[in-house]
Amino acid sequence: MDIFFDYLWAFIIGGILCVIAQVLIDKTKLTPARILVLYVCLGVFLTAIGLYEPLVELAGSGATTPLTGFGYAIAQGVKKAVDEKGLLGALTGGIGATAGGISAAISFGLIMSLIFSSKPKR
Repeated sequence: MDIFFDYLWAFIIGGILCVIAQVLIDKTKLTPARILVLYVCLGVFLTAIGLYEPLVELAGSGATTPLTGFGYAIAQGVKKAVDEKGLLGALTGGIGATAGGISAAISFGLIMSLIFSSKPKR
C-alpha cells in the first residue's frame, strides 16, 4: 500500500507543478521559455533555502522530473562539488550533476531529427 501512496504523491505534486506552468502560459504574457527559466531558477532557490528537499522526499520523481527538478539537480551538484573542490565546484558542480540529462536530451533530439522531417508552421 505504501507504493500506492508514493505514486499518488508523485502524481499530485508533479501535476500541481504542471498546472501552475499551464496557468502561467494561459493567464500571463510570459513565454514558455521564460517559464522554463523561472522553474529552473525556482528549483535552485527552493533547494538553497531547504524547501525543495522535503518535497523530493515526499513526491520522488513527481518533484525531480519537472523543470524545478532540474534546478534541484543543479543546486545539489553545486553543493556537493563545493564541499569536495571548494569554490571551483560552484562553477563545475551543476554541469557535472546534470551532464547525463543534457547528453540524453541532445542525443534523443538528434535521433528524432534524423527520423522525422520538420515542417514549417502555417
